[in-house]
Amino acid sequence: MSSSDIRTRHCVMTLSIEKLGEMIVERRGTLGVRAAAKEIGISPATLSRVENGNVPDLATFAAICQWLDEDPNQFLGMKPATEKVETVTVHLRKQKTTSMDTAKALGNLIITAQKGLADLDRL
Repeated sequence: MSSSDIRTRHCVMTLSIEKLGEMIVERRGTLGVRAAAKEIGISPATLSRVENGNVPDLATFAAICQWLDEDPNQFLGMKPATEKVETVTVHLRKQKTTSMDTAKALGNLIITAQKGLADLDRL
């Protein structure tokens, strides 16, 4: 793990939130704070605070990441959003002892359990 990585519960953040401010300054270049803030869709004061290391709210963070063309997951320690999501299907044999409602309920239970396990794997 490099010195810029921060380990959290089950994941590694490849970029710290403090690096966000540096990335903004770099991307902004000679563009003024007001002009950059207007492009992002936030106030100049908010942009200045984030550039100085303050943690933005979620909406501001999302707007800045979009403007930087950076995946927010690298700051949050999550797997990239481009990962292939597995499709879950359930096949139940129709038997006289299994009602349609029971079959649907069992199918929903299996799908929910698989999604829960997949979410745990992503942490």
